[in-house]
Amino acid sequence: MSKAKVLMVLSSCSSYEFKGESKPTGWYLPEFAHPYNQLAPHYDVVVASPKGGEAPLDPSSVEAFSKDQESVDFLNNKSALWKETKPLKDFSGKASDFAAIFYVGGHGPMFDLVSDSTSQAIIREFWESGKVVSAVCHGPAALAQVKLSDGSFLVKDSAITAFTNAEETQVGLMPAMPFALETVLTENGGKFEQTDAWGEKVVIGKEGRLITGQNPASAAAIGKAVAQAIKA
Repeated sequence: MSKAKVLMVLSSCSSYEFKGESKPTGWYLPEFAHPYNQLAPHYDVVVASPKGGEAPLDPSSVEAFSKDQESVDFLNNKSALWKETKPLKDFSGKASDFAAIFYVGGHGPMFDLVSDSTSQAIIREFWESGKVVSAVCHGPAALAQVKLSDGSFLVKDSAITAFTNAEETQVGLMPAMPFALETVLTENGGKFEQTDAWGEKVVIGKEGRLITGQNPASAAAIGKAVAQAIKA
């Protein structure tokens, strides 16, 4: 019997401009490594990005998690996963092939996935096909502007979390961001929940299928939550 499949999505954004300087960004190492390690033993994981090919890894996450052995092992042994991603457009109309979609965090999604029409259509398709829709940290930026077929926001009236305004302020990057993620999720009807800055927080939203994690500390826990939701 074949395993159920999970589509994991990485940002294709490698940099952003701030005060006239180009700053490197991308997806965040533990927010891919930890959920992947929770899901891969049980499900076939397929990795996509808007552009396909190599999805940029935020170098700051390598440095920040250099003492996290799980992230280090993933970096050293799993590079094909992010160097050979499939173009996200290839998965339009393919929700029936998957049990869940998961958006990895990092600041990259704030610049590309938030407004990617292909991504938004795929998320809508997954949701309306009864699949699990999930994201961690800045990954919920990909969910924030998604509208369902009835015109309502996906996040409307659902418990949800993401990297908080307080956390963004603490890392000093709020002025560099195109918007405040917590604020937009709330404005679009999400019932935002959070724990103390940098603490673990996973929120199971509407229908038990909209699953979000607050920050890097939540990465393993959201992987477990997604796995459990698929089994349910």
